[in-house]
Amino acid sequence: VTSIDSWVFADCSSLISVEIPNSVTSIGDSAFYGCSSLTSIEIPNSVTSIGKDAFSGCSSLKGVYITDIEAWCKIAFSQYNSNPLYYENNLYLNNQLVTKLTIPNSVTSIGDSAFSGCSSLTSIEIPNSVTSIGNHAFRYCSSLTSVKLGNGITNIGMYAFRSCSSLTSIEIGNSVTSIGENAFFGCSSLTNVFYKGSAEDWNKISIGNNNAAITSDTRYYYSETEPALNAAGTDYDGNYWHYDTDGKTPVVWKKAQD
Repeated sequence: VTSIDSWVFADCSSLISVEIPNSVTSIGDSAFYGCSSLTSIEIPNSVTSIGKDAFSGCSSLKGVYITDIEAWCKIAFSQYNSNPLYYENNLYLNNQLVTKLTIPNSVTSIGDSAFSGCSSLTSIEIPNSVTSIGNHAFRYCSSLTSVKLGNGITNIGMYAFRSCSSLTSIEIGNSVTSIGENAFFGCSSLTNVFYKGSAEDWNKISIGNNNAAITSDTRYYYSETEPALNAAGTDYDGNYWHYDTDGKTPVVWKKAQD
């Protein structure tokens, strides 16, 4: 068996479990549509594509189980609700619930809708090896509070972080050249944007519509050493940040009057 065809198990309402062999590379449209008793699904590393509504109506799903993040990031989801995480928000990697996600260095891109709906995620760290984040990649990750993007990322896709309503801070590398429309739409808690470049660099980024969360909220520019004060000696000419002594935690440079 190399594929699960469209609608093949649709409305099998008594189906409780499914074992998908490693030979399967594709799951078709609505393949498990309406399997209301299905409690969990394990997606093998061999799967490279999942069709639209493949798990729609699987109202009893408790978890999505995988064994390899790199393989998961490569799956071609035909749309954001093709991902079973859209219906059951808990992702398990080698039987461990994923909350703090660190993308491995072997990953070079995160595909469209890869983690859409994964509300078990609380933080994400993406390495320098990753160059792009797909459309809808982290859409509806409602428990996500912090994101650290690597220095290799050039493109953040449309709707990439849409409705990540708990997101409060994000680090963005100065290699980013484009941010798609609605990428941060609905990120109502985002208050700290730590950008690794200068204000001049930021102004060169092509930013799509409906991204007020990163264009109007407080944004800090990276300065390894304390910025120069203004002529009056009372303030900085802008907002700046640096890494704490651990080399990981963003710290805001405090203004002179503070």
